[in-house]
Amino acid sequence: MKTILRTAAAVLALFALLPAHADKIRDLAQVGGVRSNQLVGYGLVVGLDGSGDQTSQAPFTTQSLENMLQQFGVNVPANVRPQLKNAAAVTITAEIPPFAKPGQRIDVTVASIGNAKSIRGGELLMSPLKGADGQIYAIAQGSVIVGGVSAQGKSGSSVQVNISASGRIPGGASIERSVNTSFDKGGDIMLNLNTADFMTANRVAQAVNQNFGAGTANAIDSGSIAVRAPLDPSQRVSWLATIQALDVTPGDAPARVIVNSRTGTVVIGSDVKVGTAAVAHGSIQVTISEQPQVSQPGAFSRGQTAVVPSSQVAVSENGGHMFKFGPGTSLDSIVRAVNQVGASPSDLISILQALKESGALRAELVVI
Repeated sequence: MKTILRTAAAVLALFALLPAHADKIRDLAQVGGVRSNQLVGYGLVVGLDGSGDQTSQAPFTTQSLENMLQQFGVNVPANVRPQLKNAAAVTITAEIPPFAKPGQRIDVTVASIGNAKSIRGGELLMSPLKGADGQIYAIAQGSVIVGGVSAQGKSGSSVQVNISASGRIPGGASIERSVNTSFDKGGDIMLNLNTADFMTANRVAQAVNQNFGAGTANAIDSGSIAVRAPLDPSQRVSWLATIQALDVTPGDAPARVIVNSRTGTVVIGSDVKVGTAAVAHGSIQVTISEQPQVSQPGAFSRGQTAVVPSSQVAVSENGGHMFKFGPGTSLDSIVRAVNQVGASPSDLISILQALKESGALRAELVVI
């Protein structure tokens, strides 16, 4: 029995030493300067089954095709305007990941910018992708994969599922130029927190200093930690990999209530508290019913039959519930009280806004 007690005590002591809700540094912060870059381009998708741009309303499609044909030695007479149905002008977007090298392939997204009905089954012609500096970093080309479906009958009836005017080309672009980063250069490496927090920044710096010595890391502000790094690029990789594997307990999330008024979504943080307050909530319902009546003129009166509108308006007030919050009321009590009165998400939004205005809501109210 004593052996069992000693074993249990040892296990409890071990769990007490473990950090509570610890995360890896790689999940809390990103390395400064190591990020993806956006690319954009313009091109033509051809081979469509009559669902391309209407050239009378999108003349740039015809102009692009004529410019392409001139590069192959085909000259279109100036007085001829091709009426295209199987081509569409598109924009091409992609992201080039950090440390990507020439020859590697990335996915691209293709979207129509004209009035094409669908680019399903189309082929993207070779198009350059440029970065924010105007330099070409990749070349895109390939068959477009579209997830949407659209159909239209002769009577004008149509049905559509998702969007068929945009699609993707997996591995549709080949990288031609790499993006320079500051990782292989000397100096400190900056760790930027995904969510700025002074407590988290301090704990990350402490974890690095405990493993690599005092002064190795220094918290600059609530979102950045400067860390000394070796000058040799090969040593910086292994050194940074070790740092990213360290466990750190992040700081507590701030007391915050997120409200999306468009969808009626309300997210309440676990640390949200409400001071002493009494809330009364009622709903006013207005009902309007239309029952038009027909006025028939008498015989031989030369009158005309007319429809006379008849409206009935009724106003009713339901609810009138009142509930009281004591000092320091927790999230569970708030949700329980609101559910008892049968308040909808929109009603809950109104209650939270009123509590915030009264000063009883001890949290930040964010409306998105």
